[in-house]
Amino acid sequence: MEVVGDPERRLPHLVTFSCLYVDGETLLHELDRADFSVSSGSSCTSSTLTPSHVLKAMGVLTEGNVRVSLPTGTAAAEVDRFLEVLPGVVAEVRLRLGAPAAPAPSPAPSASLVVDSLGRRCPVPVIELAKVIGEVPVGATVTVLADDEAARLDIPAWCEMREQEYVGEEPADRGSAYVVRRLT
Repeated sequence: MEVVGDPERRLPHLVTFSCLYVDGETLLHELDRADFSVSSGSSCTSSTLTPSHVLKAMGVLTEGNVRVSLPTGTAAAEVDRFLEVLPGVVAEVRLRLGAPAAPAPSPAPSASLVVDSLGRRCPVPVIELAKVIGEVPVGATVTVLADDEAARLDIPAWCEMREQEYVGEEPADRGSAYVVRRLT
């Protein structure tokens, strides 16, 4: 599951998230059965069943999206109940749709390479990653140091397109360290 958008600079009552291997409309219906009224996709395509061009431009999943808008006065207990119900509903929808099982954990890296893209703007961090990924053995990692906010979306999207594993983001002295494991 991936939360869409900036983790801090966002409206406090609105969140969109994407679930891999889940049909957004099916998830909506199941959440409705659990007494939660949510929306699918982005607000600009809420009246259609077409994937959101906004979400696509952001480099996130365009299927399996859920948008939650909390009205004024929503009780914390209701938010907690949603968070308790959601994992089971997602798992049920995945099972019903025949989604693949979760992948096995990746092996420990056998080597690592660090790419310093600090001070460089989009798309340079991804270009630098693409240049060096072939220099590490399969199973090894490349860590991209970047302080451009776009790297937070660009690097995971590149990994998905190139079938590499996005391990995650870690804080760095400046910016962030984005870790990618070579799979092919």
